[in-house]
Amino acid sequence: MTLTQPDFDIEPMLTPREVDATGIRVFPIAFDGCVLGWVTGPDKAREVLDRFRAIGGNFVSTADHYAGGRSEIMIGEWLRSTDRAGVIIATKVGRHPDSPGLHRAAILHSVHASLERLGTDYIDLLSFDGDLLGSDHEEAFAAVGELIQAGKVRFLSAAHFSGARLRELNAAAGSEGHPTFRAGLAEYSLMVRSAFETDLAPAAAELGMALFARLPLASGFLSGEVRSKTDLPANPLFDGALQHVGRRGFKVLDALGPIAAEHGTTSASIALAWLLGKPGVTAAIVRIYNLDALHDGLIGTSIQLTRHQVAVLDDASRR
Repeated sequence: MTLTQPDFDIEPMLTPREVDATGIRVFPIAFDGCVLGWVTGPDKAREVLDRFRAIGGNFVSTADHYAGGRSEIMIGEWLRSTDRAGVIIATKVGRHPDSPGLHRAAILHSVHASLERLGTDYIDLLSFDGDLLGSDHEEAFAAVGELIQAGKVRFLSAAHFSGARLRELNAAAGSEGHPTFRAGLAEYSLMVRSAFETDLAPAAAELGMALFARLPLASGFLSGEVRSKTDLPANPLFDGALQHVGRRGFKVLDALGPIAAEHGTTSASIALAWLLGKPGVTAAIVRIYNLDALHDGLIGTSIQLTRHQVAVLDDASRR
């Protein structure tokens, strides 16, 4: 289903969701800045971000290494034209080639570089981009504590950590008087479920952490546009969709289709509605690269799936 002229006269699920006890409240669909500089150029970025903001979106997630830093630069250019206080900016550090790793010097250098690219005085949520800490983690948490004390970072989060590691690190950081993780980012979708549901979500619930789901459309596979290994995605950023081509993937798409028809919408919207109804999910970080993708995300916040529909999707996506 192609939506060439998206109709945004929709009542989204506008109730913001709270990020732990931080006071931060986010719209359930977040803008994934990984598309900026790779799929989306400056003019289209402003158009999509302006529309995203106009319909209530307030959460933009990126990383210092996306498109070599161009993602943060494009977000910064847009921030200058909007109300910075009304936008939640999250970025990740640890993988930029100019300052790799999570030792003190790398963290401080990365954050200051991100602040410059973003054109802002502070980052709302700073994530360690993967468990690169090793056994000597204290200096990393201490460095974030310095940044929080200076008003340059508000809260700490973790991207792609196991539940066991979150428990271990939060306990150690807390006992040392350092900031602890208040949110986590991890891949979660109808195609990738096990680690999130059985490991990460229980740990986050125990620790009182919010969770953000990355790749909620399985790199675009759940839109239904990739049905064989020869259906190459339009951009290499979406090549991950190809790994889901196969019997299980087709079973999920076949389950999504009829439910989408019942709601008069797209498979992508239904996949997002399924995810947003799952326990522990605070927001889905969606690759919103044009107005059609934004429309799918917005529709996903307004759909209430029946118990039967959820059960059908759960069954189809179960390994």
